[in-house]
Amino acid sequence: MTAVKINNVVKTYGKKKEITALSDISFSVSKGELFGIIGPDGAGKTSLFRILTTLLLADNGNVTVDGFDVVKDYKAIRQRVGYMPGRFSLYQDLSVKENLNFFATIFNTSVEENYELIKDIYSQIEPFKDRKAGKLSGGMKQKLALSCALIHRPSVLFLDEPTTGVDAVSRKEFWEMLKRLKEQGITILVSTPYMDEASMCDRVALIQAGKILSINTPQGIVETFGKKLLAVKSTDMLRLLHDLKQCEEVQDAYPFGEYHHAVMRNDSKELLRSYLEQRGQSFELKEAEPNIEDCFMALMKTS
Repeated sequence: MTAVKINNVVKTYGKKKEITALSDISFSVSKGELFGIIGPDGAGKTSLFRILTTLLLADNGNVTVDGFDVVKDYKAIRQRVGYMPGRFSLYQDLSVKENLNFFATIFNTSVEENYELIKDIYSQIEPFKDRKAGKLSGGMKQKLALSCALIHRPSVLFLDEPTTGVDAVSRKEFWEMLKRLKEQGITILVSTPYMDEASMCDRVALIQAGKILSINTPQGIVETFGKKLLAVKSTDMLRLLHDLKQCEEVQDAYPFGEYHHAVMRNDSKELLRSYLEQRGQSFELKEAEPNIEDCFMALMKTS
């Protein structure tokens, strides 16, 4: 069954609609799926989430959540979904406990009634239940915001860049929590600029400049790469990148951690080795396995 269906959605901004945030977006998400929307800042992720949660109207197209139209049935949708925006939006002058009770009251429920759903998350911040939300660390704020988004037991959960600005340990813990929520049948849509988080999802949509570049399983996207990929580093990385971009055998080159990745036009590693030796480079060269970020870079070049 389909939990979220998006058909030909367009969203523009500006007096003359000169800024296109979403350009003819279409995809669907199945019930119980953990679906990732992956893309850099400005790609259109937040505009899409605000449309899905009835906070923003699309210029064109139609959207349904759990079979309800986001325009005609917005009240029903707001009762059924949970939304965690990118910015911390809880009441900073209220305590952890007060925030949670407030959101439970809005949805005519109580913390006790749905405690089983949030206990794995909330138990980590419960020792600080009397602390003001504004005094929490980034990871604790994240857990409180997720608890508040879940307290009414939503059927669909929307998380807009929930791990931005938190440490690596908190990011890992957060994704483990999402997997446990998925096991309880909640449909989860999560956006992120971190390409490495794509592997945590059942399926992902890669988005750039308001356009969907690809929708597939993480492994399915990687399998479409189809080019020889080499990793190169030297003591002069700036010069190395320039040399790689000048090489006829290299289709594309870009920084990747402590290496540069070189996408080859053919399968020969030795051709590149010979070329760099002729340029007088002292370098390390090895084969690399493509990942989601490499695929994203390739799709950007062809879109």
